[in-house]
Amino acid sequence: MRAYVIAALLATLAGCASAPPPPARLGLRLAPAALGESISVQQHLKVEREGRTDDLDVALQVEPDAVDVVGLAFGQRVLSLHYDGKDMKEWRHVMLPRQVRAEDVLEDMQLTLWPVDAVARALPPGWRIAEEGLRRTLYLDEQPIMRIAYSGSPRWSGTVVLENLRYKYRLTIQFAE
Repeated sequence: MRAYVIAALLATLAGCASAPPPPARLGLRLAPAALGESISVQQHLKVEREGRTDDLDVALQVEPDAVDVVGLAFGQRVLSLHYDGKDMKEWRHVMLPRQVRAEDVLEDMQLTLWPVDAVARALPPGWRIAEEGLRRTLYLDEQPIMRIAYSGSPRWSGTVVLENLRYKYRLTIQFAE
């Protein structure tokens, strides 16, 4: 039964990444040091898409030389990634659908947590990011692609809501205090 529940959760998470690729990929890959400090946080993620909600627990550690992420579903590791600013290594549970890509996890994380000026400098032509207070919006050709709302500062405290307008999903990140 536990394997079935994990498989169902992983299939749902894959739905967030299963839409056809956009006409232009962002391909964001910021250096870990660009965050500006070291953090080690626990997160609870809630993914909402097409009337369904799924949860995942994540441990995130960012040091100047590396980003490490471990994702757990029902206490079992389903994804690990290590990014040193150049190369990314990932481990995946055998039941994790191939549509769940470590590159996308890293990109959403960096769009959400890294300073807006570091993100803006790394964006390819046609993309831009704007920040007003506790809100960010990512644009492609002046069309909003993603909205991010923070409950407070620093960005890795409280609650963050990422709304992906292109792929039509909402990711709520609750940071453990």
